[in-house]
Amino acid sequence: MDTRHARFAALLDAHRGIVFKVANSYGRTPEDRQDLAQEIAAQAWRGFSGYDPARAFSTWLYRIALNVAISSARSAGARNSTEPLDEAHESHEGFAVADDSDRHDHDRRIRALYAVIDRQPPLDRALLLLWLDERSQREIGDVLGLSESNVATKLNRLKQRLREQMAED
Repeated sequence: MDTRHARFAALLDAHRGIVFKVANSYGRTPEDRQDLAQEIAAQAWRGFSGYDPARAFSTWLYRIALNVAISSARSAGARNSTEPLDEAHESHEGFAVADDSDRHDHDRRIRALYAVIDRQPPLDRALLLLWLDERSQREIGDVLGLSESNVATKLNRLKQRLREQMAED
């Protein structure tokens, strides 16, 4: 393996969470998720010669991953699956829940949130994914090609819309 390929493989391995997070957020079935992850990796390899090491690899990879996912979602728009956004979220690791009744209520609210997120347009879903990943408005803007003020405006409107949709459900 040449050094460029080895460097790419190491960077991709270190940031594979981004690939899987995006694939899990946009893929409807396990097969879709796997195909999407492979396509993201392939597109990243094709574009690696243009990667500027002075910039964060994670930002560069997020941009590619989201572009691939959004393109895939648009082309698959006719397929209206009702499968949850991400079955992997059913474990909800990292959330402390007191007892079984609290856990059941918590799980129900998380599933409802992901159902609402899943109904959002692809760009809004990308914005939410980055925001939930605690990315800064600057980084979200870099990934999506938006100004920080546009990101702030879109996030505020999107959060309000999510609150309204959650209240309806």
